[in-house]
Amino acid sequence: MKNQPFHVRLGFALHGIVHAFRVENGFRFHVLAAIGVVVVLCITHAPAMWWAIAAVTVSAVMAAELFNTAIEHLADHLHPQRHASIGIVKDCAAGAVLVVSIAAVCVAVAFVFDVLL
Repeated sequence: MKNQPFHVRLGFALHGIVHAFRVENGFRFHVLAAIGVVVVLCITHAPAMWWAIAAVTVSAVMAAELFNTAIEHLADHLHPQRHASIGIVKDCAAGAVLVVSIAAVCVAVAFVFDVLL
């Protein structure tokens, strides 16, 4: 709904995040990983730059997972039967999550080499 007050739009966004957390195993895993990242950053007393890099990286992964969830729900609603093109759309969305997740692992490796070793 267009032109809604900010607090209403914020409610929509939070509802989407809560829904994804309730129904998507992948999103729950990423939330758990994000908590792990925060714990590691706290334990290692990581510099502010690593906090910023981690925040952007974690946000990108979680946003990709939310987009993937949205695309899957929309595609399933519009075309509940199996269809090759819909399958490609869903596979590409899942691929986007994979690409961002691999990048997050690369950031974690860089953190290990820079801060822990």
